Order: sequence, then C-alpha cells, then structure tokens
Amino acid sequence: MSLLSVKDLGKAYRTYRSEWQRIARWFFLPVPPTEEHWVLKHISFDIQPGEAIGIVGQNGAGKSTLLKMITGTLQPSAGAIQVNGRIAAILELGMGFNPELSGRQNVYHAAGLMGFTTEQMDSVIAEIEAFAEIGEYFDESVRTYSSGMQMRVAFAVATAFRPEILIVDEALSVGDSYFQHKSFDRIREFQQQGTTLLIVSHDRGAIQGLCNRAILLESGTVIKDGPPEEVMDFYNAIIAEKENATVKVVTLENGTVQTRSGSAEATIRSVSIHDETGGPIEYIPVGQPVGIRILVDVNKPIPELVVGYMIKDRLGQEVYGTNTHHLGCKLAEQQPGDTMEYRFAFAANLGIGSYSVAVALHTTDSHMAHNYEWRDHALVFNIVNVNKPEFVGVSWLPPTVECIR
Repeated sequence: MSLLSVKDLGKAYRTYRSEWQRIARWFFLPVPPTEEHWVLKHISFDIQPGEAIGIVGQNGAGKSTLLKMITGTLQPSAGAIQVNGRIAAILELGMGFNPELSGRQNVYHAAGLMGFTTEQMDSVIAEIEAFAEIGEYFDESVRTYSSGMQMRVAFAVATAFRPEILIVDEALSVGDSYFQHKSFDRIREFQQQGTTLLIVSHDRGAIQGLCNRAILLESGTVIKDGPPEEVMDFYNAIIAEKENATVKVVTLENGTVQTRSGSAEATIRSVSIHDETGGPIEYIPVGQPVGIRILVDVNKPIPELVVGYMIKDRLGQEVYGTNTHHLGCKLAEQQPGDTMEYRFAFAANLGIGSYSVAVALHTTDSHMAHNYEWRDHALVFNIVNVNKPEFVGVSWLPPTVECIR
C-alpha cells in the first residue's frame, strides 16, 4: 500500500464578480468565475514507505502549493490525496510561531497543533532545546530571533518524534552551515529507520545525496519523474535553454540516459581522456596525471566560445568543474568551419569509483547565458587504487602525520 497517493490533483485560484457568487460556489451552485488560474493541474504520483523524493522546478512551478495541499493547509480544486501515516512538515520559517511568545512556549503551541500532548512534549523538551542550540534565547520572545534561530527551533520541534513522512521545503536553506549538516544527519537517521522523505530544494547535492527519486514540475504539471541525476540533468538543461524545444534525452548503448541541449552554433565532436603518453585510458590509478580532450566544431559565427567540464561521481554529485573563462583561455569571434581541440590536464586525485564528465560550450562564465551545447555523460572513467595507502572518500588528500608524546 502506498504511504502517500496523489491522484489527478489540481489547484485553481478563481475570481468572482461578488462574494455572494463565491459563497454560492461553496454550495455547488453552477456559478462560473470571471477568472480562473490553475497553479497545478493533473498531478499524479505514489510514494512507497521508505522512499526519498525530491520535488524540483523553477520558481512558480507549484512546488510549495503541492506540499501545502499534501499537508492539508491548502485545499485542492480537483483530485484527491490519500495519506497513510503521520506527517511532519517544515514549510516556512517559524511554523506559525507567535513572535510575542518564547521559543519554549511556541514549541508547546506548535506541538499541540501537530497533535502531541503536553505530557509527550515534557518528555522531549530538553532534547528539543539541546538540538536547537540557541542557548538562553530559547526562553526569549521569538521576535528577537534571527531567521536561522527560528529555523533551528522549527526543525527541532518538527523532528522531535520520528514521523512516517517528513516534508521539508526550502526553509533549511536559511540555516548556517553547521546546522544544515546537523539537520541532514537527522534526516538520514530517520531515513534509515524507515521515514519517507519529501523535500523541495534547488540544491542538486541535497536532492542527489538524500533522494532515490525526483519529480520535476514545470508550469504546474509533472514533466519528469525518475532517478535524481537524470531528472536534475534535464532540469538544468531546461534552465539553460529557457525553451524546451532543444532539450534532448538520449539513451546510450550502456543504458545511461544522457541529456543534451543547446542552440548548436558550436557543437562537441568528441570527448576523451588520456594518460601522460597521450593514449586513451578508462581505468585510472589514484593520483595519475591525465588529460581531458574536447574537440569542438563551430557551425555559425559566434562572438565568444567558452568550454567547460564538470566531473561528477556515480550519484551525479558535482566533484569539480571549471571552464576556459575562469582559466583565462576564452576565444572570441569564431567562424563556421573552425575546429578547436581543448586539453585540460590535471592529476586524478580522486577516490575509488566511477565518474562521469559533463561538457558545456557557451559564452561568459556559465552555460546559463548562451548555451551552444551542454552534454551530460559525455565521458565515463573509473578510478582504481594501485599503489596508494588505503583510504575512503571521493578525494585523494594525502596528509603528513606526527605523533608527539
């Protein structure tokens, strides 16, 4: 049985000529609105116990509206939602905190709205105070809090008891780095215990690090539902393009889904990786010098050409990226028929595992300006440990050590 089921969900905001017509609509009388704007339409998906789902999309796509309907703070205009478990949600700063009450008083108030008794909160209030780490401010009025302090208290009370479903909007982005790490550690702990996660974030690392599935909303509808890396690649291509017409999704021979986009004034002919002798290489020892070669064809006159690459781990998390703009090697005024070969040399100081390389051709400092071509999974290589001491992680950062008595 699904823990959460959303069927043909929609939300419309309607305008009527008078309040009487609006009231008549409540009683299902056939009164047509003067205006009707659908924020969400035909949204359907099921979430199974233990899944971690990332909801992504541009501002205005309907992400927060969807979460509000799932939590019951907003009623849908069409469709149905079935929830089979307790939800804890952090949708906005403060969770409706009263600014005149102290943090401690607001914790009891918010917990009461969540269905917890005073006795239950008495048993965990010390843990909430310790987790929030705001010191004496816990007993000061919330109007004296910074946004980060409000976030600390809100997250602490929402996660005081492990829920079946934890919903987190962008609110965590206002916290300081230390508390973000602490919050994500608690989220991962809940996941290990079986909690289902539904998170909205623009942070690719958070989506791919926490989630095993992602749903992309565009103009109020679901346009992609699948593995986080695949969905985030498609999302980034849409952002770069501003138009969906040139975004292509290709399934490669090895089954990998590759996203390509761009206006094609310049295109990528080939991408390869080589050892010090210039020979092609697929399995690379930790720390070995290598070079990425990118061959580019110019198809139309372009004012500027910048070439960049991004190395990602097997989960699609970004490991390292740069481009010729930042390296001081961009080219101006390229003409049709021009062909350039770019060689990026570096030491493969990476951890053991499989990595992919995304390549972009564009102007200025990023492909968000004018994207000629952007290609994910343009290259895949593997790092193996041949002669280095054993270590874990995605980077080879060998230290020196002293033992002082």
